[in-house]
Amino acid sequence: MNRLTIPQGTFELARFPEHPRDPFRAWDAADAYLLQQLTDPETGPVDLSGTVAVVGDRWGALATALAEHRPVQISDSYLARRATLANLARNGIDQDAVRLLSSRDTPPDRIDVLIVRVPKSLAFLEDQLHRLAPAVHAGTVIIGTGMVKEIHTSTLKLFERIIGPTRTSLAVRKARLIFCTPDPELPRTPSPWPCRYELPADVGPVSGLTAVNHAGIFCADRLDIGTRFFLKHLPTRGGAVRVVDLGCGNGVLGLSAAVANPQAHVTFVDESYGAVASAEETFRAGAPDGANADFLVGDGLADLDPGSVDLVLNNPPFHSHLATTDATARAMFTDARTALRQGGELWVVGNRHLSYHTHLRRIFGNCTTVAGDPKFVVLRAVKR
Repeated sequence: MNRLTIPQGTFELARFPEHPRDPFRAWDAADAYLLQQLTDPETGPVDLSGTVAVVGDRWGALATALAEHRPVQISDSYLARRATLANLARNGIDQDAVRLLSSRDTPPDRIDVLIVRVPKSLAFLEDQLHRLAPAVHAGTVIIGTGMVKEIHTSTLKLFERIIGPTRTSLAVRKARLIFCTPDPELPRTPSPWPCRYELPADVGPVSGLTAVNHAGIFCADRLDIGTRFFLKHLPTRGGAVRVVDLGCGNGVLGLSAAVANPQAHVTFVDESYGAVASAEETFRAGAPDGANADFLVGDGLADLDPGSVDLVLNNPPFHSHLATTDATARAMFTDARTALRQGGELWVVGNRHLSYHTHLRRIFGNCTTVAGDPKFVVLRAVKR
């Protein structure tokens, strides 16, 4: 937990799930810079009496600080939503003070103040600006924020092309603001996302099928090389087994399991609303008739019954926004062990330089290398 002191007050904040040894804060200089700007006496405080929309709030710092203005928070992250609710409660704020929408929900009809935390994915920013543009008007105040290394010329060009004239602030503590003025004359065109592409011919049962990717999903316009390698070495399970595609992304791993064994029940899980939507569309486009699946947005496998799964497939992320960390992978491995039946297996693909084998041996007591190339390894751990 850490304390954010800004003109709106002092707030105790934490990421979700909260961990006492987590070295990362739930806010950064970009959040603080924006919140200070909203009350800057030199430029005049921003009128927050209308509809305030906060997009991409990573851990709820912005929504919590602005809760008295009853903002709408729009996020693609289930964990960000949970963090927001926890941080509101932590600071004694009614959780109904913030209206929570996912990136797949319909945005408000009218937005008077639009706050955008610049995401890592330029495609996701493009998609969100297209979805939000019809709600802004000539008087809408639009302020983006991010660290200097997150804001590029391409970022500003997106605001210019979709919303209107754009400029940036001076950098403060390596953070920068984006000021955008809506141009009512700009055509409001639909988002070009999702993207669809045909899977390559050398990836087993899903060769030639269609993958659907909503904006912001890792390698949104092509099959990433780690998943491509994993698809060539997936296990085959016959009968009515339960398979989980954990951190499913666009769902091609789970789809491969379903195509190889139409009797399997496949559960697709991700903390990204866009990822789960992508996985569902990928599955609907390519799964055989009668194939069974469900689709969960959540925190790992927390919503599954312990000892209920036969096989977990996992290509874990090793970044949390701009920070490199294996914390997410370790949590996924632990969740998988809990969800698996005795004799159930976790199969993982990862970069060679990552220490996944060490974590798997500690969590499962065993780990076998199934396949490898100069960049990736496929690992197998069994619940004894």
